[in-house]
Amino acid sequence: MDSQTIEQMIRAGLPDADVTVSGDDGVHFEAVVTSASFAGKPTLQRHRMVYATLGSLMGNEIHALALRTETPPESDTPP
Repeated sequence: MDSQTIEQMIRAGLPDADVTVSGDDGVHFEAVVTSASFAGKPTLQRHRMVYATLGSLMGNEIHALALRTETPPESDTPP
């Protein structure tokens, strides 16, 4: 598994999303997903939306995925 494939899968499931995925070992990854569709949703629901785009890869080919999910206005706000 590679970060580019994961990015493509997330974009396919969340077409409005801006997605950046990193990870060098092929099983542990970090992703920043920015999408207007996250508006009004709690973090857990946002993460589930991302996990749904990856299906059965989660827990199998992808052992760990650290997520940061935000809406476009949130991405413009410093942490």
